Amino acid sequence: MRNFMAIWKKELKSYFYSPIAYVVITIFVAISGYFFQNILSFYIMISFNAMRNPYLAQGLNMTDGIFRPLFGNTSIIMLLMMPLLTMRLLAEEKKNGTFELLLTYPIRDIETVLGKFFACLLVFAIMLGLTLVYPVFLGFFAPIEFGALLASYLGLLLMGSAFIAFGLLASSLTSNQIVAAVISFGALLIFWLIGFSAQTAGPVLGGILSHLSLLEHFDTFSKGIIDTRDVIYYLNVTVFCLFLTIRALESNKWRG
Repeated sequence: MRNFMAIWKKELKSYFYSPIAYVVITIFVAISGYFFQNILSFYIMISFNAMRNPYLAQGLNMTDGIFRPLFGNTSIIMLLMMPLLTMRLLAEEKKNGTFELLLTYPIRDIETVLGKFFACLLVFAIMLGLTLVYPVFLGFFAPIEFGALLASYLGLLLMGSAFIAFGLLASSLTSNQIVAAVISFGALLIFWLIGFSAQTAGPVLGGILSHLSLLEHFDTFSKGIIDTRDVIYYLNVTVFCLFLTIRALESNKWRG
């Protein structure tokens, strides 16, 4: 536990002692704020029209009208931003020549991987936490369905943990941060879009592709539903990628 905490603190300091975290968080909040402003403006326009036409008011609520599209767009922003957070985790160690020293320290590989993973996860949680200002702002004007809101944030957090594990694995495979970011983004994009192929595939293959899709499993969270199958999917992806990262570190020791 002591070694894990040492790695965790070191990674947090490296994030906030450099401009990486500040730049990524700023861009993330700026883009999500832009989406929020546009979605809110459209919802207000629809609400005014519904005042003149009662039929338009049926089924009109903030969960489906504002938060569901907002969190859908937020997940796309994560797809673009998360590789920038994870690209340096192990690739930077290799580039600076400190990776070999890290392998010789009396620290288990799992402590190194988990320390870096949870440090990045905390930075992501801070990013996500800043978006809470949107429901808090709307809460002054209308009641919020906090159950649906909690489910959506849980889905984003689980999806983010899977993204980080993907990025950490990519960072363990190369010493070039740009290459690590490209590998991470490419892999995530494949698992993001793979669900669209399920519509044209056969029933068996389509079911497999749909199950592998990162987007399909988030859809239930955005509806305010916490399905244990979706929770287990994201946890499985996270654990599997962390397992492969540990094996990648062990292979470096074996080759060294």
